[in-house]
Amino acid sequence: MEMTQQAAGIREVIERFIKERFDAKAEKLAPDGSKYQALVEQFQRDAWLEDAARRVSQLQVVTHSLKPIHPDAKGSNLYAPPESLDKHSVVGSHVLPIDFDGDVVGNAAALDVYKFLKIEYDGTSLLERVLEDDAELARALSDTPEQSQVWMQSFSAITEPRGEHASHTRAKQVYWLTGEDAVDNEEFHLLAPLYATSLAHRVFQAINHDRFSDMAKEARKAKREGRAGEQEVHDYPNMAAQKMGGTKPQNISQLNSERGGNNYLLASLPPRWNVRDIRPPLKVDSVLDEPGIFGRRKEVRSLVGDLKHFLEAAPNTDMHTRDLRDDYTAMILDELALFTMQMHELSPGWSADENCRLSMEEAFWLDPGRAQDDSDFREARNNTDWPGEVRRRFANWLNKALGGKLPLGDVEFRHWHKELSRDANQQRLLDSDRRWMEALMDDLESIDDWQEEGDEQG
Repeated sequence: MEMTQQAAGIREVIERFIKERFDAKAEKLAPDGSKYQALVEQFQRDAWLEDAARRVSQLQVVTHSLKPIHPDAKGSNLYAPPESLDKHSVVGSHVLPIDFDGDVVGNAAALDVYKFLKIEYDGTSLLERVLEDDAELARALSDTPEQSQVWMQSFSAITEPRGEHASHTRAKQVYWLTGEDAVDNEEFHLLAPLYATSLAHRVFQAINHDRFSDMAKEARKAKREGRAGEQEVHDYPNMAAQKMGGTKPQNISQLNSERGGNNYLLASLPPRWNVRDIRPPLKVDSVLDEPGIFGRRKEVRSLVGDLKHFLEAAPNTDMHTRDLRDDYTAMILDELALFTMQMHELSPGWSADENCRLSMEEAFWLDPGRAQDDSDFREARNNTDWPGEVRRRFANWLNKALGGKLPLGDVEFRHWHKELSRDANQQRLLDSDRRWMEALMDDLESIDDWQEEGDEQG
C-alpha cells in the first residue's frame, strides 16, 4: 500500500502515542530485564494495534447511556450523533455541535484504546476517520491492505451496541400512551429512558465556564463594583450536583470520570415572590447586636417581646412553662433560618464591599457564595468554626434582648446556644452548606485537572 504524506503524518502521531504509553510503563523497569523486553515486543506498532483491535470490543462509544440510570443495569446503550436526531424546539442532544464529546462505557481497563481513537491529525480524530472509512488512516495503520481493513472494521464497531437492543430489570421503564384508549394495552409504547451523557457533559462544561472561568470571575467582580463589563453574568440558583459512581466514577463512563462523578441538576421550582426588599447588611458591625438588623425584624420583635413578657411574669417552673418557652424559642429560630436563607439570595460576594463591617464569621454565615470566586475567603471559611461563633453570638443577642428585669446569665446563654445547635432547620442549612462546599471543591479540583491536562497537551 503506497504511503502518502498525509498517511505518513497519521502514522507518526500513532507511533508517538504508542511510544508515550510505552515510556510511561517502562519508566521503572531495567532495560536489560525480561519484563522490559516483553514490554518492547508488546508495544511494537503492529502488536499494539492488534491487541487494541481485540480489546476495542470491550468498549462502546455512546451518546446515551444506561448506567447513570442504575449502575447495575446491563441493557443497551446508544450512539446517536446530533445529525441523526430529529430537530425540534426544545433543548436536546440534537443541539450539540459537531465537535461534541462522545462517552465511553465498558471495561475501564481498555480505555487506552478510546484515548488512541481520540488522538487527532489535521483536526480530525482517528475515530472520525475510522467511521468515515478514511483511506489515509487505512494506509497509516498497516502496509498490508487486508490487515488495515480488519483493524478499521474492529475499531469502527466501537459505536455499535452489543447484541440486540434490550432493557433491563434495573432500568427505568415508562408506559407512554400513544392512542386515545387508556385501558387498551395496545395503545401504549414501552419506553426505556437513557441518560443523555454527551448533552450532560456539554451542560457541565458550559456551567463550569460560567462559574469558574477568568472571564466569569471578572464579570461578577464588575457587577459587584457597579462597573460595566463586556462579559455577561450567568447564574444558576439552587443548582444541585448528583454524584455517580461513588469513589469509582469511571465505572459509570469515561465522561463521568472526567467530571469526578459530578452531574449538575438545574432547579425546577415554582416562582418565589419577594415580599420585602432584602438588602445586604452594610455599615453594621453585626446583624446580631442589640437590637440589630435581625432583632429589628417585625416578626422577631414580636416573638422576643412575647417571650420576654411571659418570662417576666415569673411563671411556675413546670412542664407547661418549659413547653411554652421552647415554642417561642423554636419560632425565633425559624425566623433566624428564614433570615439566613434571604441573605443567601443576595448576589454572592456582597460581603467584599468596602462598606461591609461584619466579622468574618458572620460573612462566612451569610455570604457563602463568595467562596466560589474568592480563594482566600474559601480557605478561611473551610478552616474556621463559624457555625460555633454564630451560635455564640445568637445566644448573647437573645440574652440581651430578653434582659432588663430578667437576671439572665451563663445558664440561659448555654440554653439558647444548645437550642440553636440542635435546631432541625439549622442542621438542614448546615448540611446543605456542607454538600455545596464539597461539590464546589470537587468542581474546582476538576477544573484544575482539566487545566493541567490541557497544559500537558499544549
